[in-house]
Amino acid sequence: MKRFALLFLVVICGMGGLGQKLKPKKRSNGEDIHFRTKTKDACTMSMSGDEEVKLRIGCKSQDMSYWCEFSGKPSVCRAFRNNPKIYWNQIAAELRKLPHACESTEVLKTTMCQKAPAEALMKQIAAGMEPEDLGNQDKSVQKTSTSMRGAGKSSAKKIGKPPVLPLIKPTFGSETEAMKLAREHCWESLHGFCSYIIGIFRG
Repeated sequence: MKRFALLFLVVICGMGGLGQKLKPKKRSNGEDIHFRTKTKDACTMSMSGDEEVKLRIGCKSQDMSYWCEFSGKPSVCRAFRNNPKIYWNQIAAELRKLPHACESTEVLKTTMCQKAPAEALMKQIAAGMEPEDLGNQDKSVQKTSTSMRGAGKSSAKKIGKPPVLPLIKPTFGSETEAMKLAREHCWESLHGFCSYIIGIFRG
């Protein structure tokens, strides 16, 4: 009886191990893949998801950064289920041949899943780009506005107050006496004006 129970336990454990071996891999995402395009853009591929997989590609060139995202169900392809790593390496190899990893790549194809259904294909769902020197452009704009403000201040300093026009000395006969009174009773800067007024009143 003990032998029968022991034999039964061994059979159950063996079937459990067999079931684990036959169980397909659910996770399709792995480590990021780094590559360079034909024009030496530095790119990174990252995968996420199980049944429906999302692939994101981000690249940096000399003057800009760009990205694109793909979505599909490569698990429909039997070859992908057997070795997803080879599948992603084949996609990276195809992207290396392009000057731009996200242009003219609406659908990503591999040789190992050529006969797979259409839903297995990775199709582009989004893309974008931004200038690499966007921050430097903002700084240059700030410098330009600051220099313009400085120029405005300097021009204001140059304009300053309007010059004081010299007073015309009166040509009356009593100019000497009027000027004498002006010197005695008026400020020095107003001598001409005072003598003019005094001259009018004294005739």
